[in-house]
Amino acid sequence: MFRTRMPGLFRLFRFELPFAAGVCVILGELLALGELPATTEIVLGFLSFFFISAAALIPNDYFDIEIDRINAPERPLPAGLVTGRDVVLLSIVVTMLGFITGYLISLEALLIVILVWAVGFLYNWRFKKAGFIGNLMVSFSVGMTFVFGGMAAGRPFEIIVWFFAVIVMLVDLGEEIAADAMDIEGDRLAGSRSLALVLGRENALKISGAIFLLVIVASSLPFFLGWLEWIYLFPILLMDAVILYSTSKLLDSRIANRRIYIRWIYLSGLVAFLIIIIIRMVR
Repeated sequence: MFRTRMPGLFRLFRFELPFAAGVCVILGELLALGELPATTEIVLGFLSFFFISAAALIPNDYFDIEIDRINAPERPLPAGLVTGRDVVLLSIVVTMLGFITGYLISLEALLIVILVWAVGFLYNWRFKKAGFIGNLMVSFSVGMTFVFGGMAAGRPFEIIVWFFAVIVMLVDLGEEIAADAMDIEGDRLAGSRSLALVLGRENALKISGAIFLLVIVASSLPFFLGWLEWIYLFPILLMDAVILYSTSKLLDSRIANRRIYIRWIYLSGLVAFLIIIIIRMVR
């Protein structure tokens, strides 16, 4: 029975999202130190937010089962691949792993992990249908990956770390608003107060697009202010180009399936951050 449920349990993780969170933590460490962190800092930092991000994503399937029956019937729970008990047990396990790895870094790191977990739990339990407030809760948690990276490296107040935390928060906020616009039918039945339902789908996408354009403009600041060397300009320009192109497509109401462009924006940021990490490691 357990073996037949393994594919469903695996899909509950949505591995690309916790992986991206772990990558952002490592990048936060690199930016804070200006050099390659110790192996222990890399491993524990990555695992802490990998697990705690998964701990927020896994119960999302539990609380959202009725919405997923409409918006994503292929998800493991509505598809019958796993049970509600499986979801709860897996969530408890990965939460404890996140707490343990956070504590192994420092008590301060554990407190950040607990804070992010609490925000994620409250979002799933009460605030997912709250619209913009829920969007802010998710983007706050994503931005905290960089802050946690600075904390794990022992330098939590480096300005470049906080700058990237804000950038990542804005990118995720734009993605959250755009994703809600794509899920408008299921959200309407679920009683959500998303911006797309309150203001209309196209207006919500315009707000999302404005946030993405703000990210593009702001991404040049670290170079002009001397926070980053110009060698890192290429991955940032690559990310900006994909964001600009994807935003133009998101705002084009003639395109039937615009959801894919939200994923392109997410992947462009992940690739850009991976390139920055590689450059930092080989220098």
